Amino acid sequence: MSATSQQYDNVITTCRDLFVKKMADYGSAWRILRLPSLTDQIFIKAQRIRGLQTLSESKVDEGQESEFIGIINYSIMALIQLEKGVVEQPDLDLAQATDLYDKHVAITKQLMMDKNHDYGEAWRDMRISSLTDLILQKLLRVKQIEDNAGKTIVSEGLEANYQDMVNYAVFAMIHLNGQPEI
Repeated sequence: MSATSQQYDNVITTCRDLFVKKMADYGSAWRILRLPSLTDQIFIKAQRIRGLQTLSESKVDEGQESEFIGIINYSIMALIQLEKGVVEQPDLDLAQATDLYDKHVAITKQLMMDKNHDYGEAWRDMRISSLTDLILQKLLRVKQIEDNAGKTIVSEGLEANYQDMVNYAVFAMIHLNGQPEI
């Protein structure tokens, strides 16, 4: 599992670098986004990935990797919003935002390591298309939870679903970086 930990960190480094660059360009304007808006952004990215996986032709010259990066970063933003709440004006500087980003990545990675231990790295035998479908399923669950005003009876809440989306997207990125697309 040490290989998984290192591969995970490599993917997150790529995602975090983009997050930091966008923070430099735009500041924390994303802090005004309500959770359903973030969920919809993630949904758009996942739908595009699914389209790329099923269409024979793409008219936009961006592959799956940039969309999985978007899923990871928007999911981390959603986790931050869950913790801090939505604001009317950007309120985080670069250091604060990256500290929160790192905090939520660390929590999410630990969840992955714990599940990975119990499941025996089963994700390594999964197809990228299956990981995409699982992300879409999580998104539909999140939308239902949002429609239920955040209430669940027996199911995981929003945080666990966003964390799972991060982890599935990281797994897909590891696959994309290490083996042919399936």
